[in-house]
Amino acid sequence: MHIVFLSIFQGFPTQTQDVKIVFMSFVILIGVGAFLLMLPFAHNGELTIIDALFTATSAACVTGLIVKDTPVDFTSFGHIIILSLIQIGGLGYMTAVTFLAIMRRKKLGYRDRLILKESLNYPGMSGIFRFLKIVFASIIIVELSGALILSLRFWVDMPLGDAVWFGLFHSISAFNNAGFSLFSDNMMGFRNDLVINITIPLLVIIGGLGYLVLLELYNYRKKSLTRISTHTKLVLWSSGILVVAGMAIILSLEWNNPESLGNMSNWEKIMAAWFASVNYRTAGFNTIDFSTFNDSDLFFGTVFMITGGSPGGTAGGIKTTVLALAVIGVWFTLRGQNNPHIFNRSLVPYQINKAYAIIFVASFYIMISTIILNESENLHFVRTLFETCSAFGTVGVSTGNGGVLSYSALFSDLGKFNIILLMLMGRIGVFAFTIVIVGKAVQTRIKYAEGKVII
Repeated sequence: MHIVFLSIFQGFPTQTQDVKIVFMSFVILIGVGAFLLMLPFAHNGELTIIDALFTATSAACVTGLIVKDTPVDFTSFGHIIILSLIQIGGLGYMTAVTFLAIMRRKKLGYRDRLILKESLNYPGMSGIFRFLKIVFASIIIVELSGALILSLRFWVDMPLGDAVWFGLFHSISAFNNAGFSLFSDNMMGFRNDLVINITIPLLVIIGGLGYLVLLELYNYRKKSLTRISTHTKLVLWSSGILVVAGMAIILSLEWNNPESLGNMSNWEKIMAAWFASVNYRTAGFNTIDFSTFNDSDLFFGTVFMITGGSPGGTAGGIKTTVLALAVIGVWFTLRGQNNPHIFNRSLVPYQINKAYAIIFVASFYIMISTIILNESENLHFVRTLFETCSAFGTVGVSTGNGGVLSYSALFSDLGKFNIILLMLMGRIGVFAFTIVIVGKAVQTRIKYAEGKVII
């Protein structure tokens, strides 16, 4: 498989080539997944090509937007295909291929390491294979632990065999921040269930933190690491603040809304806001109907969805660290200081400028896509924007089509294809997607004289 990819992209600059290989790995994964879902024994009733592509993309890009009712419109075989796409897509197709090669004791070259580094968002080349093995072990432990807890809970309502399958499916879906559910109403039937409201969000959070952060926390707990890195601290603080801020906004704007939280008890409101806030950024599970939210809440939700999870994890979006760096940069600029720092560590100006660039480019893509969808579909603007940001952030929450499907189900084939591109873009990253489209900028040694611009 590596040989095939390299022969296709031979001649491109190294970094550009590696990005294109990762991009094509997702395209191929989506294509294979769509083909398998189109098989007669994989779905019930009619399944168009665009709906098969949409479902495969949503699963492979761990989004959760649906234009077909997963438990009804797909067979058990179809569910296995969707779950496989979620698992492979959450880790990254090239990562999975590389891991299998390592298990077969196949010797991998420098190019293979570069591709793996790009797929995992790993900061360097040293120890990357050992890191990959730890990642797989962590995934198995976390997903099986979640599956056990969820299976025991579902066993109360269904036979043991079904409970085990439902537990495994939802654990993998949650850890990979996918949001796919085997319940037509997603998790709305478990709104007051404490086990579900703790287990699912925790799996989502763990998967969205990033493998580097999880490994570092583990090493720190085992005393093999004396200091937590600036990256890990920034991820933990930004993730915590975003969850709390999301809860506060939802509770303040929906507390008295009779269509959403207004008729619930105080405890139910807090649980619903907690569950929604966690899933706002990274996963598509829901215990409340987002179509009942007012437009102000939906608009705030777009900010959280665009942010997404953290680098090197299973979530998409611009990443929590990008938002954190941008906020820190703005804060120090407003204070008239040119030495931004956090946790007693200076920050590289280039990283802050890159964070600004990512936010700008992401906003541009979202703006253009929203305008195109709004003009072509002629639907509710805020809900269209909400759906666009949900796709880009590979989140999956939606205001719905009036039934159990996502708002995208109301779109034309062209509109659905637009959402497919957004999901793919959000999964591989803004810069990576842009490199695939326009190529890498040519490096130059020329330095021009400085020009003065009044701001």
